[in-house]
Amino acid sequence: MYKPIVAIVGRPNVGKSTFFNRIIGKRISIVQDEPGVTRDRVYGDAEWAGIEFSLVDTGGIDLKSTDEMKKHIFIQAQIAIDIADVILFFVDAKDGLVANDYDVSEILRKSKKPVILVVNKLDNFDVEKIYDFYNLGLGEPIPISSEQKRGLGDLLDKIVLLLPENNKSDEQKKSGLKIAIVGKPNVGKSSLTNKLVGKNRVIVSPVAGTTRDAIEVPFLYKGVEYLLIDTAGLRRKRSIEDGTIERYSVFRTLESIKNADIVLVVFDVSQDITEQDVKIAGLVHEQQKPSIIVLNKWDLVEKDSYTQNKIKQKLYSDLAFMSYFEPVFLSAISGKNIDKLMKAIEKVRLNNTKRVTTGVLNEIVQNALATTPAPQKNGKRLKIRYITQTGIEPPTFVLFVNDTDLMTDSYRRHIENCIRNSVDFSGTPIRITTKSRGEEDNI
Repeated sequence: MYKPIVAIVGRPNVGKSTFFNRIIGKRISIVQDEPGVTRDRVYGDAEWAGIEFSLVDTGGIDLKSTDEMKKHIFIQAQIAIDIADVILFFVDAKDGLVANDYDVSEILRKSKKPVILVVNKLDNFDVEKIYDFYNLGLGEPIPISSEQKRGLGDLLDKIVLLLPENNKSDEQKKSGLKIAIVGKPNVGKSSLTNKLVGKNRVIVSPVAGTTRDAIEVPFLYKGVEYLLIDTAGLRRKRSIEDGTIERYSVFRTLESIKNADIVLVVFDVSQDITEQDVKIAGLVHEQQKPSIIVLNKWDLVEKDSYTQNKIKQKLYSDLAFMSYFEPVFLSAISGKNIDKLMKAIEKVRLNNTKRVTTGVLNEIVQNALATTPAPQKNGKRLKIRYITQTGIEPPTFVLFVNDTDLMTDSYRRHIENCIRNSVDFSGTPIRITTKSRGEEDNI
């Protein structure tokens, strides 16, 4: 399931970006005492009381302005309002209640979303200054000072209470393995969802872009619970008009990848593999998610005994950055090879949680050193003292070496290849880090 989204909105220069940066913990939004600095939406991950959510900073809303950039800012803010689960409406205690605040409050009322009215810049915490803001009709104002970090805890407490995850029943919170289905528009993602579920739960249409948002569909397969996440098709960036609903569909899809346990990357195998197919697979790889390359519409391909191998060779070339990929050829419409897909999902899940003993790992590394000597720099050669596994999802390994600066990317890949040749980690990325002497106690 997704991280809930909390949008920060308000007129210009009420301290939205200062608050955003305080909560995210690093300076992402530009903060300047000048209206209109934040133009587009800026995203960051936040956590409070063990609950994670995504925070969205937006530009200041000025509905009366005729400036084209201000109109663009409003469109971006409106998108943030549309996708938000909770909205923080920022007003300025120093300026008091102004006409523009009423304009923004009307927009938020129409959204029918949970809104928290935040009175910022209350530097002396003179709470009498917040009373006028009751006139906005948005409930009790919450006083804070982002600059002085005052009142932030109370505000965060209220935010997490309103997040949808905290308002679900225990039954709704239950879910099995989360499987995101991603790909270009019209490659058969929704057809695959419907075939797995066994009923038409998702709209299927030959018109590209039918699925505008990520859709969660629970299902059982041989007694095991799963949660499918059907996502909007990812187009090329230049095909997406700025400010359209499709831009935040892309954000939802990226969130789905980030929060999935396994990702199914769907290609239309009846057509040539495109640059966009490869880019989508790259997004999954960058998030270090276990994945399966689903080669859909296999029934539409004219084939002989060599066709499948030719396609695999093309994949190994195009997806060289994720050579661990696990391919499955199938037809979502006919259901051919759906059982193979489910077996591959279980295999990849197990590989992503696999552990290898330290003894086996060190034997693999010794063989790697024997086949390809360790690199050296300025007459000093890299020495690998030992290797151990420190985590799973993805499998994570630490190499203890004499000097971390001597480890090259190419030799790290050599170690990874040797591990993969000895242990089946197909379908899952693995992470290899290095530590030098004296860091053993910090695992």
